[in-house]
Amino acid sequence: MTKHTKNSVKIILSLLSLFLLLSCSRTGEKKKLIILAFDGMDPRIVREMFEKGKLPHFQKLAKIGDFKNLWSSIPPQSPVAWSNFITGKNPGGHSIFDFIHRDPKTYLPYLSLAETIPPQTTIKPGSYVFPLSQGQVILKREGAAFWEYLNKNGIPAVIFKVPSNYPPVEAGVGSVSGMGTPDLFGSYGTYQYFTNDQEDIPEDYSGARLTLVDVMDGTVRENIEGPPNTFLQDAPTMKLPFTAWIDPENPVIQIDLPDQKIILNQGEWSDWIVFTFKPLPFLPAMSGIGRFYAKEIHPYFKLYLTPININPKDPILPIDWPEGYAREVADNAGYFYTQGMPEDTKALTNNTFTTKEFYVQSQMVLKERNRLFDYLFSRFKEGLFFFYYSSTDLGSHIFWHLRDKKHPAYDPKMRGELGDVIEEIYEEMDQTVAKVLDRLDNNTTFIIMSDHGFSPLYKNFHLNTWLERNGYLVLNYGKQTGSLLSGDINWSQTRAYALGLNALYINLRGREGKGIVSPGAERDRLVKELAAKLTAISDPENGASVIKRAHRREDVYTGPFLNQAPDLIIGYDWGYRTSWESALGDISDGDLITVSMEKWSGDHCGATEIVPGILFANKKILMERPHLYDLPPSILAQFGIAQPDDMIGVDFFSPAVPFSSKATSIEEREQLKTLDYI
Repeated sequence: MTKHTKNSVKIILSLLSLFLLLSCSRTGEKKKLIILAFDGMDPRIVREMFEKGKLPHFQKLAKIGDFKNLWSSIPPQSPVAWSNFITGKNPGGHSIFDFIHRDPKTYLPYLSLAETIPPQTTIKPGSYVFPLSQGQVILKREGAAFWEYLNKNGIPAVIFKVPSNYPPVEAGVGSVSGMGTPDLFGSYGTYQYFTNDQEDIPEDYSGARLTLVDVMDGTVRENIEGPPNTFLQDAPTMKLPFTAWIDPENPVIQIDLPDQKIILNQGEWSDWIVFTFKPLPFLPAMSGIGRFYAKEIHPYFKLYLTPININPKDPILPIDWPEGYAREVADNAGYFYTQGMPEDTKALTNNTFTTKEFYVQSQMVLKERNRLFDYLFSRFKEGLFFFYYSSTDLGSHIFWHLRDKKHPAYDPKMRGELGDVIEEIYEEMDQTVAKVLDRLDNNTTFIIMSDHGFSPLYKNFHLNTWLERNGYLVLNYGKQTGSLLSGDINWSQTRAYALGLNALYINLRGREGKGIVSPGAERDRLVKELAAKLTAISDPENGASVIKRAHRREDVYTGPFLNQAPDLIIGYDWGYRTSWESALGDISDGDLITVSMEKWSGDHCGATEIVPGILFANKKILMERPHLYDLPPSILAQFGIAQPDDMIGVDFFSPAVPFSSKATSIEEREQLKTLDYI
């Protein structure tokens, strides 16, 4: 398609959209667009449930309009995929390539979505530190969000919890940030756990502060840890003392905090509690919210505290737009998790939670999200309403091992007790769909989408170990194992390394701090060589393919940030994924492929074509193979807004463009293949 033809198509689409918008305005009714985002909802599971007669409201929507697979991002990681959706670009245009990016000069990793910059100017009288300038929280995603164009055209928008949007950009009505929003510690979720059972504290754990306590005369006296006190030198952790009184006969405790008392039975959760931390007597207090869970009272004392979330009624970090919107929601619908990923998977993988306890906590998150939906949707009158659910994603990550008998961690006893939790969550989403269907009218477009689907995680591939054993990565003399983070790499002989879940980098001269590979022909030969060798790897146990795709960035990305991308994007085959260790730069001396026995049993960080998302609408989708980045121009067209030149997708509702003319050759080729992974 020529540039002239593309421009003509855009003009036609804009005129058609404007005609439809004007037709609606003559009736006096407001144009509405509702988007339900079910993170990770898989089209194969949906179709399986259709065959069982389940999900009647999804089925009704498909009959009214359409249901198709939705092509995800490369790689199909959540921050990348949601950035495609938000901007209408691929990663070369929005600069989010993985959960983890690296500083090429130091090789050190950092989280890709946002950056907190402390005050640049301070004074330090004695042991105090006082800022003379403001700190900043910066959204690292580049490119305008599609709802910014709505806002410029006077179209009101509610954007609730969309990932890759912290801090949130301006929305016409209001926005609360989603995945990427930290807790009060600045982490993605760090819970606290107090126990007098030494067995509760594993040698290796993450995402937690585990405290071994003493029980003296039926009493536990400890401290809840808060955020760092940046007004003091070395920023010590602020603490809030509490006393837990244990009933000697009954499984009941009373928790005394400085300003409140909570009574809990064994196995009971508290309501949301406001925790107040005072950095200095003459400074305003900082508040967060959390919930206690009395896991056990007799014979052991075991008390869990959720990550301390940013208080939506008094946020100390920018979680909403406009300021005060989160307070309005909390005032009317109650306190809610503000951290980006509220289901506490770390408590499960650290064995603080049993599978059933995690199920209970995740159901609490889902019920809370339903309550928020009911409040916000009841107020929606016109414009765009976007609402996001995380349960379909985190539930699939954790509960895949209960639906898949092939999984090494399959647990028939727990399956018998809990059933197929993934299908249960999907059925809960069907009830939300019903609420929207009840309010549909002729001026409302209704879209349901997910950013990707799911596949099982049977085995881990240790990519950095493979690079080391094949001579591409070299450890310091005498080292058999090591890590990029620990200074164990001989960079003067290393040609390639991996960091992140799908990223492989060339140790490029002039870009990396100690690069040795020349840009140009030498780099290109090495990339081609690595791609060929990686896609030829098979599992010695069963002969299965381990890596389905090794994309050169030039083949799949376009845009101003192409040169910041990994040199190769690794797409693992069905059942395989990079190991957690390799994602953080570790090199081991064990097997290259290891069986995954973790309850984190489902994943989506493989090749894009094996984990498509879903796309439902109450009108026909006139594109055979829609992509995530086709959603923004399709949304804008519903309101008669011309597509910006830098968006690479097209309006999939328009009869003028039945196929995505800007998709890469690799994407188009793979979309034509049948998805035979069930």
